[in-house]
This record gives sequence, C-alpha cells and structure tokens, in this order.
Amino acid sequence: MINEVLADGKKRMEGALTALENDFAKLRTGRAATSLVDNISVDYYGTPTPINQLASVSIPDSRTISIQPWDKGAFPLIDKALQQSDLGLNPVNDGKVLRIAIPPLTEERRKELVKIAKKYTEDSKIAIRNVRRDMNDTLKKLEKDKDISEDEQRKAQDDVQKITDGYVKKCDVACGEKEKEILEI
Repeated sequence: MINEVLADGKKRMEGALTALENDFAKLRTGRAATSLVDNISVDYYGTPTPINQLASVSIPDSRTISIQPWDKGAFPLIDKALQQSDLGLNPVNDGKVLRIAIPPLTEERRKELVKIAKKYTEDSKIAIRNVRRDMNDTLKKLEKDKDISEDEQRKAQDDVQKITDGYVKKCDVACGEKEKEILEI
C-alpha cells in the first residue's frame, strides 16, 4: 500500500513539473519558437481552434515565426487573433504567409519575464507540496486504520519528504535554466 501511495504521489509531482515546463515554453525569450503561438485560439467558423490546426507553423530563422494557413479564408482570422494575443507582436501579412518578427527583448521586459518564470516555479512548488500533504494524510489514515505500523508510516513519510525535495530541486533547476535563457542577449 505504501508503494502505491508513493507511486501515485510521484506521478502527480511529475505532472506539476510537466505543467511548469509547459508554462516556460509559453514565455517569450529572444528566440522564435512555435510554442509561442500554440495556445492562441482563432474563432474559426464559430469554434475556437488552435493556430497549429489551421496552418503550418514554422521557424525559418531564429527571430521569425512563419504561419501559412491552409485555408485562405483563415488569414484575417489568424491575423486578428495574433494581434489580440498577449504576446505584443504584429504579424506581417504578404497574402500567402504571416510572418512574425521576434524583436530582441528590452532589459526591463527580461526582468519581467524572470519574475513571471519565478512565479510559475513557485506555483509548481506549491502544487508539489500539496501532493506531499495528500500523501502524508493518506499514510496517516493507513496507520490509523492499522493497515501499516507507526514505524512504516514514519519511514514512508521520510521517503515522501525525499521525493518532494527532489521535485522541488528539479523545479529550481528548470527555473535557473529558463532565467539564464531569458537573460541571455
């Protein structure tokens, strides 16, 4: 039973770490990345549709995102969705392809992005600590129900703490790498 609790907790902590990595992918650094437009939806015939389902999204060079819609009617819709997004980027429409030039970040914007990255990291750490609390509560309940001994419960709680510390450290490492990437000129 203890192994099931630990395995479930690890899986949930891994989910928090994956969510952090997904949040980091959406943060704009100085480089172009298709993940910047992944979560932008276009109102396509009354249905919110992700851009990557309406067009081919590519990176021709390190400072440009190229979006080539499959349906010519989607051009103005994609253009409008990009301009209304919180990326602060203006696409250039040449009739066949939408090009988004990624300008270099200002020092002020870099510092803002680092703060956002740290907030995402803290949110992930909170999620991991919530999983730890749930695991410890489950272990206490097992001990109370006499399914495991008090010694087994204490040892399992030590294991839970080690797992938690490991995932918190992974979050800090990921944040450090993202911060370095953002501050890189």
